[in-house]
Amino acid sequence: MSVPNTAPSTATSVQETTRTKLPGFKHPLDPLTPDEIVAASLSIRQYTAVKTGIRAIRFITTSLLPPPKRAVLAYLGIPLNPGEAPEPAREIIRKAEVDLFDVVSGNAYNTVLSLKEGQWEVDSLDQLPEGVQPQITVEELLLCEEIIRKDERVQKLAADVGVTPEQLHADGWAIGFDERFPKKSRIQQALLFARFSKHDNLYAHPMDFIPVVDSIAQKVIHIDFPPRYRKPQPGASDSLFTQHGLDVELTATSTVPPALEDDAYGAAKRERIPPPREAWDFLPDLMAQKPGGNFKVRDDVKPLHVVQPEGVSFKISGHELEWQKWKMHIAFHHREGIVISTVTYNDDGNVRPVFYRLSLSEMVVPYGAPEHPHPRKHAFDVGEYGMGTMANELSLGCDCLGKIHYLPGSYVAHDGAAVEIKNVICIHEEDAGLLWKHTDFRVGGRSHAVRSRRLVVSMICTLANYEYIWNYYFYQDGNVELEIRLTGILQVYAAAQDEPNVFGTTIAPGINAHYHQHLFSIRVDPMVDGLHNTVIETDILPLPAPTGSAANYAGNAFITRERPIATASEGARDASYETDRRWTVVNPKRRHSASGKFVGYTLGVRGATVPLMVHADGPVGRRATFAKKPLWVVKEREGPKGGRMWPSGKYVPQTREEPEDSVGKWAQGDESLVEEDLLVYITAGITHIPRPEDWPVMPAEFVRLMFRPVHFFKTNPGMDVPGANDSHSRAAFENGDACCSN
Repeated sequence: MSVPNTAPSTATSVQETTRTKLPGFKHPLDPLTPDEIVAASLSIRQYTAVKTGIRAIRFITTSLLPPPKRAVLAYLGIPLNPGEAPEPAREIIRKAEVDLFDVVSGNAYNTVLSLKEGQWEVDSLDQLPEGVQPQITVEELLLCEEIIRKDERVQKLAADVGVTPEQLHADGWAIGFDERFPKKSRIQQALLFARFSKHDNLYAHPMDFIPVVDSIAQKVIHIDFPPRYRKPQPGASDSLFTQHGLDVELTATSTVPPALEDDAYGAAKRERIPPPREAWDFLPDLMAQKPGGNFKVRDDVKPLHVVQPEGVSFKISGHELEWQKWKMHIAFHHREGIVISTVTYNDDGNVRPVFYRLSLSEMVVPYGAPEHPHPRKHAFDVGEYGMGTMANELSLGCDCLGKIHYLPGSYVAHDGAAVEIKNVICIHEEDAGLLWKHTDFRVGGRSHAVRSRRLVVSMICTLANYEYIWNYYFYQDGNVELEIRLTGILQVYAAAQDEPNVFGTTIAPGINAHYHQHLFSIRVDPMVDGLHNTVIETDILPLPAPTGSAANYAGNAFITRERPIATASEGARDASYETDRRWTVVNPKRRHSASGKFVGYTLGVRGATVPLMVHADGPVGRRATFAKKPLWVVKEREGPKGGRMWPSGKYVPQTREEPEDSVGKWAQGDESLVEEDLLVYITAGITHIPRPEDWPVMPAEFVRLMFRPVHFFKTNPGMDVPGANDSHSRAAFENGDACCSN
């Protein structure tokens, strides 16, 4: 979660210039360009200088405020209902939305601007309520490390365990939830590590205390010392945990946060835990230098090249991509990362809409250690930091293989400049195994094999220790898949020698990796053959008639039971292993010619859902309502500042309860969800019980969601894909046989 991977040297900063006219948009959903970001900053400075008392601005976010959905569809010529003509085109005014701080007062503001005659004009400037905190920026995360290094108390505590200020490193995290601090203060907690050489793996050297930093005042305001665990003393009465069957007790009497006035600094006079000194490097040259080691890179791996001698099968114009029968718009967003919009499929000349928008809308990573301050570790990596601002600049032949096309991304810096990541979104094709095959053994064994190719739209984001790899796959049979890969380094804490560990795994001497979860909220804005959709819930049930009965003699019959999710109060849905429950977005205005069923797309939730392991009434459950259910269906409601976007609220840092503008509040009442413009939020993820094999860098774990057409196409839409016939394939060894026959 937190500290950015993109160093200043690898990102281009576009500075403010004199006010010039900007060109109009090529596509209404194109993200703001670096020039537009800079021009918007300048317009706000000029506006506030004349019309307000704000004199010192810290820009937090600047992004496109999307135009109304119907206006976009009319612009693109996409009808609202099957068989209808598109609505008449209407004027689209390009708008930007900006969050900023008055550095002097500490007040936060939201601003909306319109692009008129090539220049930005401020439409509104609204002060946010006290305690409402915009996203934490890249620069604030870096500033956290500067603040702790300059603090005398931190220096003294580090020196006591042999660490100098320049060796100290901090991963800045949002404070999470801590009612001891005032709402208005903009606060981070600094998770501390030492680094004993330039490229040393700092996570191998965790520190045993956690400073709390005020980002506006730029000072350390508190220091927390987590208590430790030990084996229960002989003859001791039940401890906090032995009564729950855990053979461990805590050095503190409670997991309740101590009062701020309690002297945490003085408490450090207790026995300290020095950071482990053993290096656990991940760079090959450093691993080879480890004393007594015998590390070498494998030398039996032969090259494997991805070649496309005739070029790629996709074409792109700006942000609009066409591949095979798919067409879509691809954009960078500072908060969501990749945003894929206006997805259509050309079904034998009939262009059919499938999705209006797909994106990551939120995620939470709750850690499972109950002793204060570890419960504060539940990062909302989207709402608190922005997945896009943490994106890597990708490299040919490393992050993506084959023939690659890249798209750039931009976000705003504190001073209003634009920070550009040049190669932030990767687009390429790759082989995906067999699409279909059949052998007719009755007439000479003739067979036909068709290999699957998929389009890949990907991004890699580094949030301090963790890497998230986002792969959107589009297939030739109409399937769409989102694959999330998790890698990087475990978030760790210092452990005393022989300290028992019941809420984590001791992955190396003195290094404790707490149990945790990664729960993602995927926002699906469906448009299955038009905007007026319904979600159908399907359960698969054994026929109730018992074995031996006239209706079910062999006891083998099973059936499907379908019901529409009809009202908002029904929109929060549970998974069911017993009934193999699945959900399908359908368009009741069109039926399949043979089955008679409504055309639809299933939502690939099965196999990707995990239950929220923390108590639902605790801070995480109250702040991350989306994580309580695998699926939420709500009605879209567009307003002057966009539609329903963020399942845990627009402003996430330091929230204490579920905001009114969040998915748990939307899924209430009797508002109809039948044949409406709907939104679906899918919760998917993993529960991570760390292993020594996850250290020092974790092999990738996978979360996969698949969206599949159901009664949507007349037949298999991949029947016209060319058969497999790769002339470059060769037998691996002598006397090998040819691979394919048709």
